[in-house]
Amino acid sequence: MTATSPFLSNLMQLRRTLLRSALGFLIAMIVIFPFMDEIFEFACAPLLKALPKGTSLLAVGVISPVMGPLRTVFFAALCLSLPWTLLQIWLFVAPGLYRKEKKATLLFLFSAVSMFSMGTAYCYFVVFRFLFPFIASFAPAAVNFAPDVDAYLSFMLRMFAAFGLTFETPVAVFCLVKFSLVSVEKLKKIRRYVLVGAFAVAAVLTPPDVTSQLLLALPLALLYEFGVMLASFGIRKSKTLNSVPSA
Repeated sequence: MTATSPFLSNLMQLRRTLLRSALGFLIAMIVIFPFMDEIFEFACAPLLKALPKGTSLLAVGVISPVMGPLRTVFFAALCLSLPWTLLQIWLFVAPGLYRKEKKATLLFLFSAVSMFSMGTAYCYFVVFRFLFPFIASFAPAAVNFAPDVDAYLSFMLRMFAAFGLTFETPVAVFCLVKFSLVSVEKLKKIRRYVLVGAFAVAAVLTPPDVTSQLLLALPLALLYEFGVMLASFGIRKSKTLNSVPSA
């Protein structure tokens, strides 16, 4: 019984972590639910601005008028409760980490969440601003450009995921160098292939138009270079600290 006590203790702690995280999400849902219409309008605003006057989104499915706003509230509650969820995860893993590991983990979590948030914000405020008017301008006169609400929300979430993950590039590059999986010199040598790969990834993840592909490929290439610069700085700083003789 004694040998299994640590396992059972960790299992109970994990259960509390999951329950607290779920409770935080539920509270966030309850708080923002009265603002469901405003949140839904905010989510659809980039597309609605590109539609012809008098045109609105379609709801093809029977329950689409209900599920569309609920999906936006669910996503907003997930984002709102994310700091609380990360705090619960941190409280669960922190006791088993050393001081340096705690610092590195906190820095990683903060950087990853911040960069993902910047990616989704860039997608919403910059990419959508150019993308939807561009698509609407190509619609023939015989075509009534009024997308289905479910299709739009699914597209929006896919684009958020694509740009959010793209903005994680500096974090990924830094971690690769930090854990000695690849050297800075190797990253510098393959930058031309990374540039080609950035456009290939953009062609797969974005609609088939030059504007959106450029708006994903160029930040990906720039973020890669930024990650290489961060990794180089981290290596130089680590060498400097190791070269200082201890008192």
